Amino acid sequence: MFSRRHAIRLGLSTGAVGAVGAAGGVFRTLTAGQPAAAAGQSATAAGHSAAAAGAAAGKAAPAGAAAAPVEPFSLPLTTPPVLAPYRRTKSADFYRITMRRAGVEILPGTRTDALTYNGSFTGPTIRARTGRTTVVQQVNALDMPTSVHLHGGNNPVAHDGGMMDTIAPGRRRTYVYENKQPGATLWTHDHAHHMESEHVYRGLSGLYLLRDPAEDRLGLPSGKYDIPLVLRDAHFDAGAQMVYTMDDAENRTTILVNGRPWPYLKVEARKYRFRLVNSCNLRIFVLALSDGSATQHPVRQIGTDGGLLAAPAETPVLVLSPGERIDFVVDFSKYAPGTKLTLANMLGPGPTELVGQVMRFDVGERTADSSTVPDTLATLPALAKPTVERSFELSMDEPGSGGHQAYINGKTFDPDRIDTHIEWGSTEVWTVTNKSATVPHNFHTHLVQFRILERDGQPPYPAETGWKDTVLLFPGQTAKLQLTFDSHRGVYPYHCHMIDHSAMGMMAQMKIA
Repeated sequence: MFSRRHAIRLGLSTGAVGAVGAAGGVFRTLTAGQPAAAAGQSATAAGHSAAAAGAAAGKAAPAGAAAAPVEPFSLPLTTPPVLAPYRRTKSADFYRITMRRAGVEILPGTRTDALTYNGSFTGPTIRARTGRTTVVQQVNALDMPTSVHLHGGNNPVAHDGGMMDTIAPGRRRTYVYENKQPGATLWTHDHAHHMESEHVYRGLSGLYLLRDPAEDRLGLPSGKYDIPLVLRDAHFDAGAQMVYTMDDAENRTTILVNGRPWPYLKVEARKYRFRLVNSCNLRIFVLALSDGSATQHPVRQIGTDGGLLAAPAETPVLVLSPGERIDFVVDFSKYAPGTKLTLANMLGPGPTELVGQVMRFDVGERTADSSTVPDTLATLPALAKPTVERSFELSMDEPGSGGHQAYINGKTFDPDRIDTHIEWGSTEVWTVTNKSATVPHNFHTHLVQFRILERDGQPPYPAETGWKDTVLLFPGQTAKLQLTFDSHRGVYPYHCHMIDHSAMGMMAQMKIA
């Protein structure tokens, strides 16, 4: 059971105000065993609190009426198209993607101008294999520079897609991914500095699903029973166009899954694997299955950012900040045909009738199911003895202060400055603290996956014990991470992956040599 102790470890029962509202009420409700629907009502207060805080800070909604509302659960879930390689060799697959503007249907019966990979919103999926090279030629047909980062990938600097290593309009760039890492749910997104926030918001992101033979042998749900769920939020005007304003969490209240607003999915009464990706700029999700009653509906989390957990972790709540991924399994055979389960979101900002629900699962008839979720999923290597310890403080100008900058260790990003010098082959412990009084952050490292050792001096919750590249930090919270730098050398960034914050300066650089 998700106890109050676990909630405190995640920083979700105290100290989260402002942009995340009264999260404590949500988790007190959960801990008391009340239904997710009731918890969602508590999240309404969180959303209204955040909106009020934004208004008090002088943050007004952009001019123009909002788009007409979409009836929740009236549209079927679709999955992003899978990209086929245009060439294959014995050791590599070759792809070509064009970044271009396109009119896409997001709200029913309308066309929205989006920035896309190959005209798709959400972008196309690349399916890759561990040990087999993927070569992607990215063509920039936009009128602004871009940079394509494979989030979670272990790649040389030249193929990392750094914030200053951009593709000029009309030019192209070939990225080579050797895939020398375990299978995991990865994703690609734009990383051109000062532009990445709006680029990602308007659509420049896609899936990169890496599989490996060890995972294939486990017998997990696969094929059409292995479904990605890419979450994002948006603010639409009356003409169904996306409205972008920096750091505007309060008005992005249309929740999209794979580019569809509040969809439904008809499922068979059997096990499914879902791959959650939070591709939002700012929104943190606290998710739970709900049938509207007081019954909790735990799921089995099997993976996180960098791959499978050592063992499944049963939890009624999935917490996902921007950039993070969670793989989980739901066994719908436990439910009678005709059951409708809502994937509820229990955290604001925004009105519950909009942000308090994400999608719905409609359970059908029982079907044959040979898939399994074994008690042992993967073997995580023993932690090496660290030789260096470092501390990092995340902060930003608080709402109402008049400032609009964000900092790591008191400094905004400077592309000409190296902030951290690291010896290749070393193992380090980084203590990362969110010093902001009212604003949550998270912390993302390029190149390396890390392990969470502690949260506020306590061991991590089981669902966070695997490989991670992004960690959520609520105001005042501290996480201790262990990282080993034994793959590539060069200069890589680390930053807040609430992307508006990194665009405001919460980013720094490490040099591994």
